[in-house]
Amino acid sequence: MDIGSTIRAIRKRKNITIAQICEETGLSQGFMSQVETNKTSPSISTLDNIASALSVPLTYLLMKKDERMTIVRKDDRNVTTSGIEKLKVEHLSSTRGMRMMLVELPPGASTGAAPHAHKGEESHLVIQGKIIAEQGEDSAVLEAGDSFSWNASTPHRVTNVSDGISIVLISVYTGSEEDLEQEYL
Repeated sequence: MDIGSTIRAIRKRKNITIAQICEETGLSQGFMSQVETNKTSPSISTLDNIASALSVPLTYLLMKKDERMTIVRKDDRNVTTSGIEKLKVEHLSSTRGMRMMLVELPPGASTGAAPHAHKGEESHLVIQGKIIAEQGEDSAVLEAGDSFSWNASTPHRVTNVSDGISIVLISVYTGSEEDLEQEYL
């Protein structure tokens, strides 16, 4: 873990001096310097005091870099196509067992000729158009602003029934990063 570098970066970003941290925590400047250069590992209690002085949650200091917020800019999205109908899929974001996609379905297009199933849970928001969502014996017509969710291990399919492009925001939760590599549409 690189807690010291995280502490230093937060302190500098907030324009807080080592002396100010020490005044608030009662720690010596030499000790704080060793903490920031990762030459010593402070106790959880000491880290909690430092976190309070920096006005950040203790858990933030303990997070690994890959556990923190990630940003995908609109122009940097990975765009792929899926299935026979070549649905446009914009990969918006993903984190530890969950990913979010924006899917464009041309008029009459569906997520497959037959319903399909996979591991996980899905939540959907219809952004534009009109679709039919089918799962098992259930089906519903949904329009822009409507949302739905389901357990993806039951066969399901989405079909665009509008005259124009339908756009659906989909969040898939599988619980593991490895399962996110499979095709969901």
